[in-house]
Amino acid sequence: MNYRPSPLAGLPPVTKNLLIINVLFLLATWVIENTFGINLSNYLGLHFPLSEKFNPAQFGTYMFMHGGITHLFFNMFALFMFGRILESYWGPKKFIIYYIATGVGAAVIHILFNYIDYRSAIAQLTEEQIAIVFEQGAQALGQMKNFTNPGMAKLNLTLNIPTVGASGAVFGILLAFGMLFPNTELMLLFPPIPIKAKYFVIIYGVAELFMGVANFSYDNVAHWAHLGGMIFGFILIKYWEKKGI
Repeated sequence: MNYRPSPLAGLPPVTKNLLIINVLFLLATWVIENTFGINLSNYLGLHFPLSEKFNPAQFGTYMFMHGGITHLFFNMFALFMFGRILESYWGPKKFIIYYIATGVGAAVIHILFNYIDYRSAIAQLTEEQIAIVFEQGAQALGQMKNFTNPGMAKLNLTLNIPTVGASGAVFGILLAFGMLFPNTELMLLFPPIPIKAKYFVIIYGVAELFMGVANFSYDNVAHWAHLGGMIFGFILIKYWEKKGI
């Protein structure tokens, strides 16, 4: 009999449990939606605070939800590759604090910029149009529809599309790896060239800043959340360095 060790064997505990929990959340999402017709993202995904679906707990739960297997795979691959190294370097307690802090911080930054979108949208609309979006917007999106009026459509997306994924925390992890192991060479897939971790992080950060400022509102990616994870990660690492933690 040949014994093959589990792919999770040897992983530090927090990284391993985060991988397992995220996979279980996606499986639960599929099972509950197919069995009961309930979309867990409407409850656990992060909603804009003025949405009737908002719950403060979503600042934590959203980072365990994902939009599909591809979304989950890339986030968990990055967690597997870099998270285990950081956890081994920091220890489990410090690593989980960092992971949660950057995930929540990403959500805060995302909501702040969503508020800018919200103010921009309502400035174009009458009180009647705003009321229609609040009353009918969620139902329209549930039917895969949206308003033809650009301002109403933008407001509806801001109010009723939840943000999901561990990307904010993952970008925090990438930032930490680049700061702690700056000269480690990484091999890119496209193009297949080596690059030092510090340059990789800088390029990623600048790209997210550009796409956030360019307001890529409809590419289904929370660019400001990604950047927020990196910002909070940088602040936390510098705080720990200053305190000698």
